[in-house]
Amino acid sequence: MSNRRNYQKMLDQMLSDPDTYGKKLLLHSCCAPCSSYVLVYLSKYFEITVLYYNPNITEYEEYQKRAAEQKRLIGELNREREAGEQRYPIRIMETDYEPEVFCRIAKGHEEDPEGGERCFACYGLRLQKTAEIAAESGYDYFTTTLTISPLKNSDKLNEIGKKLGENYGVPYLLSDFKKKNGYLTSIELSRKYDLYRQDYCGCVYSKAEREKQKKERNEEEL
Repeated sequence: MSNRRNYQKMLDQMLSDPDTYGKKLLLHSCCAPCSSYVLVYLSKYFEITVLYYNPNITEYEEYQKRAAEQKRLIGELNREREAGEQRYPIRIMETDYEPEVFCRIAKGHEEDPEGGERCFACYGLRLQKTAEIAAESGYDYFTTTLTISPLKNSDKLNEIGKKLGENYGVPYLLSDFKKKNGYLTSIELSRKYDLYRQDYCGCVYSKAEREKQKKERNEEEL
C-alpha cells in the first residue's frame, strides 16, 4: 500500500475554511506558464505576491525573457479582475539576478541526473529565499508553483517547504498543483495568453539534457 500523501486533498480541505480567504500568500514562481493555473486557482482565496527568484537560470537573456512573461501574465490576470473576475489582486516581487548562488550549491553535483540531489538543492535554495522573505514581510503563508510540473518531485518539495515553514514560523502551503488537471490547464492557459513556454528548467544542466534528448530523437527519426 502506498504511503504517499494526497497534498491536493489536504489543500482542498484547508481552502474549504472561509477564515483562509484574503490571507497573504508569497508564491515562488519558476515561470509564467507554470504559475498560470496556480494564480487563477489560488487568487480566489489569497492576496498573492509572486516572488520571481530563479538563480538557476544561467543565461541573463533567458532570465529576463521569463521575468517579462511573468509580469505580463500578472497584468493580464489583474485586468480580468478589474473586468469582474472574482479574484484578489496579484502583485510581483523580483529579486536580484544572482546565478553565482546556484553555481555554489551545484558544485560537486555536476554529474547528478536531472531530478536528483542537485535539483533538490535547487528546490531548497529557492524555497529558503521565499521563506525568509515571507517571515520578514509578515506573510501568512508561502509556497511554490514547482509542484505543477510532472518532472518535479512534489514529495520532496513539500518536505523541504514544510521544514522551512517550521524554521521560519510561516506555514508552508502544501500542494500538488498538477492534480485536478492543473498541469493540463496550465498548458491551455499558456495558449490562451500566448505565453513563452520554454522546454527546459533553466539551468545549464537541464538545458544540456534537453539538447541531448532532442539529438537522440532526431537520430531515431533518420
